[in-house]
Amino acid sequence: MSHASNPDLLNRLKRAQGHLATIIKMIEESRDGLETAQQLQAVVSALDKTKTLLVADHIEHHLEDVVGPLSREARQKLSRLTDLAKYL
Repeated sequence: MSHASNPDLLNRLKRAQGHLATIIKMIEESRDGLETAQQLQAVVSALDKTKTLLVADHIEHHLEDVVGPLSREARQKLSRLTDLAKYL
């Protein structure tokens, strides 16, 4: 399985896609701006989290290509970098 087709990534993107369709409908129906903005922020946050997951998955995948299977200790250290990437 390609790291780019991680089921968790696809599920997150499909969920965001569904929320975005709802937002479009809200705008078409002239729904309250605050409510619409809140929904937009939820989609933006979901996409940011998905992006972080994609980048971390990509790094881990290619790192293993270069150095081979990662030890438990190396995975823990990589996890710390992933946590840091949330703030980018």
